[in-house]
Amino acid sequence: MKISVLGCGRWGSFIAWYQATVLKNEVTSWGPEGEYSYEVLKNTGRNEYVTLDKSIKLTCDLKLAVESAEVIIISISSQGLRGFMQKIIQYNVKDKPFVLCMKGIEESTGKRLSQVLEESGIPSENIAVWVGPGHIQAFTQGIPNCMVIDSKNDALKRRLADSFKSNLIRFYYGNDLIGTEIGAAAKNVLGIAAGVLDGSGYVSLKGPLMARGAREVGRLIEAMGGKFTSAYGLAHLGDYETTLFSEYSHNRTYGEMMAKGHKFEKLAEGVMTAKAMKKLGDEYNVDLPLTNAVYEACFLSHVFESGDGAKNCMNIILKLFERSTKSEF
Repeated sequence: MKISVLGCGRWGSFIAWYQATVLKNEVTSWGPEGEYSYEVLKNTGRNEYVTLDKSIKLTCDLKLAVESAEVIIISISSQGLRGFMQKIIQYNVKDKPFVLCMKGIEESTGKRLSQVLEESGIPSENIAVWVGPGHIQAFTQGIPNCMVIDSKNDALKRRLADSFKSNLIRFYYGNDLIGTEIGAAAKNVLGIAAGVLDGSGYVSLKGPLMARGAREVGRLIEAMGGKFTSAYGLAHLGDYETTLFSEYSHNRTYGEMMAKGHKFEKLAEGVMTAKAMKKLGDEYNVDLPLTNAVYEACFLSHVFESGDGAKNCMNIILKLFERSTKSEF
């Protein structure tokens, strides 16, 4: 199978590695010329996560990458997807399947990423998402995990999941695209919350965070037309539990460093996703106390300027304890 992976950052480079090294597919890895991640791979053939198989065709020619592919996989920053798609649709892609290996919600609109593709002119039956637990550092050590492929097109998701499975990744067929996408994106927000607890010395609160976080995300998924129980699947709770204790998670690390008053310079998708989820909570009239606490910590509390990040972050969290008593279920 001819696979093109658009984006050669952390996750994109792993997907190219997985497709070529494990699945033995014919892989093209695309990155923009001059962009740091692409230049590192071009000059060295590797980055801090993977060494690219010599069979992988590394290119900055977007036309070549998309028109030569049987399947196009996109792995870029979620907030840049809409603009990127305006470049993609200039080429002959109308009949090609797209797989989104990314987790997020468009901050400016509250749209799911599959909706962004649809609004860019890609037919919904050609769109799938690939999400779930797993960190590159574990995968490249041969440690397996389980993931999900979902789509409105049942035949497409089954074909992709069956084609992409291996002893390293066990795939499940998703059956709720709304829940899969919202759950996967929300995982990053709660990952930041977990990091704040780590950085503040409140590690024992991670258990309640997992339980109440899934309830919160389930309410939002249900209000948006998805299935409440999707919040308890691999896309959200399964992925979140992996993040919760992971030394590799950017979002958890972002929260931990924020609580210590330091900035984490790498991409943490949960920051803008918290802003997008707050927008969705207001739009659908869903109470999202944990999401709102992360939003406040990231955008309103000035923890970095204060020099006392832990105190400010914990003041935000402790306000949750002042909420009125409720039934658990």
